[in-house]
Amino acid sequence: MTQLLSKDSWQYREINRRAPSLPTLSNALIALAEAGHPVMAGTADLQYSNGLSGFAQRYPERFVQFGISEQNMVSAAAGMATTGVIPYVATFASFLALLCCEQIRMDVAYCRQPVRLIGHHTGISLGFYGTSHHATEDIAIMRSIANLAVVSTADGPALDAALRATVDYPLPIYFRIHRGHDPVVYENGVAFELGKAIVHGLGKDITIIAAGYPVHGARRAMEELNAAGHSVGLIDMHSIKPLDEEAIIEASARSKVILTVEEHTILGGLGGAVAEVLAEKGRGARLVRHGIRDEYSLIAPPTHLYRHYRLDGDGIRAVALESLA
Repeated sequence: MTQLLSKDSWQYREINRRAPSLPTLSNALIALAEAGHPVMAGTADLQYSNGLSGFAQRYPERFVQFGISEQNMVSAAAGMATTGVIPYVATFASFLALLCCEQIRMDVAYCRQPVRLIGHHTGISLGFYGTSHHATEDIAIMRSIANLAVVSTADGPALDAALRATVDYPLPIYFRIHRGHDPVVYENGVAFELGKAIVHGLGKDITIIAAGYPVHGARRAMEELNAAGHSVGLIDMHSIKPLDEEAIIEASARSKVILTVEEHTILGGLGGAVAEVLAEKGRGARLVRHGIRDEYSLIAPPTHLYRHYRLDGDGIRAVALESLA
């Protein structure tokens, strides 16, 4: 059981002032527990960064604070799953996907245990924390592991829908989520189906395929380009594995260019997954992969990094126009 901060403490007030939307994960798990699902939650000393402090307060007997022991947390979660519970364990994505890769592969995925791996603060969202905390390789690593699904949600409502829709999924899932300050894409909620993309339209000129945080900027870019007379579509490929191949094939048949956008290296991530489908089954569209090149990301405030790597709305719009040219 964890020791929680008092609501009167300055630490509690500061955490909740800075992260008003963090309870999404916690609230979804509370709702699942109240519905009778045998969920448990665990974290590696980050219950305030990922919002699981709320779940811990509501269900202290279902919450485990593992401390700074990420690999042990993953192995313990695999053991918990063998007893019939559904463990949701969360830590920074850079630690979960890279540091715990061996435990995820052998203890969780190889043994087909229904563990939910929550990698938060993905991509370059930790800014000044630097390379050790930037998760720009996790999609490539996780989608290469057999039996492991990979989900990258665009905002809080999408995460809530994904957690609820997959509670009974019999195999493990890696959830790639941002930092809790995500701009809302789905104001009125969204239906989630594993393996089925959300298609916001297909463009004759270009269709953008994005996942996670960049979906918001991609939607803005799509709207501005369409208003300027171009024909641009958008696919939210939240389910990176299993991948919605039909949506990709249909887009390649209707668009001149497919532009993938991801807060991740362009090697092996969403762009790589789409490239594999197009190479085998594509209908002629040209593919442009946009993300972080083969390099380590810079250290700066997240907003500066998104602008530098052209992962905000203005940057995505500029890349789309360059792709068309």
